[in-house]
Amino acid sequence: MKNQFPIGEMAKLHNTSIKTLRYYDEIGLLKPDYIDPNNGYRYYSTEQFEHLNTIHYLKELGFSLKEIKKHLEDRDIDGFLTLLEKQKELTEAKIKELERINRRFENRIHDIKWARHIEELGIVTIKDMEKRKIVRLKETIRSEPELEITLRQLENKSKMTSSIFIGGVGLTVSMRNIKSNKFNEYNSIFILIEDDIQNPLVATLQEGKYACIYFRGNHHDSPKYYKALLNYIQTNNLHMIGDAIERTIIDHYISESKDDYLTEIQIPIKY
Repeated sequence: MKNQFPIGEMAKLHNTSIKTLRYYDEIGLLKPDYIDPNNGYRYYSTEQFEHLNTIHYLKELGFSLKEIKKHLEDRDIDGFLTLLEKQKELTEAKIKELERINRRFENRIHDIKWARHIEELGIVTIKDMEKRKIVRLKETIRSEPELEITLRQLENKSKMTSSIFIGGVGLTVSMRNIKSNKFNEYNSIFILIEDDIQNPLVATLQEGKYACIYFRGNHHDSPKYYKALLNYIQTNNLHMIGDAIERTIIDHYISESKDDYLTEIQIPIKY
């Protein structure tokens, strides 16, 4: 059996490309066993099969070509174990991050499925809420462009990406504005967070009782529902004890139909 394989056959046997093998030759990672001096054709031997298999194996584990080259040059078992342990740590970190992302997807899927079938629309209810962790930026927001700009500022300052906070953005309205029937001016924007992060913008939404209402619409439709909440609070001799929280769960980014929109307003109260 022949023991010389042209570069094209070598690439085909190992499910790789000629370009890749040429690059490996260029960087000294896998040089041909023989180069024909007349035409420059590269040839490989069966002894190099395992060499290439090792490169593929280590690449699949996430090692860089530089790390692979160093290992193949040194062939040191302690160094190889160190490489594996390092890559294992990186892999475990990636798994944890994917698990966090998966939880966010699960929560968002649950929110949307629940939002499509909610029946308590326009009805004030009292809820006991647990403490919720957020990152918050205190800025006055009076328009949609200001909202988008402030959200980008919060994203940048908190070093969070949209994949982290999709569906978890909320706004707050100060007690003073609520009492003055000024419902379209917000005093902060926040992102609900599900993981422990170290950030100076981290804050909490207080636990306790909240007067809550859901409605089909977005921020522009909220004034009548703030009034309904205020009326309920006054009629039932309740006391507002903090800023209102407003969060659009389904908006125009998810559905073109306004009939699908869902926004919730919560006002912390005490008896």
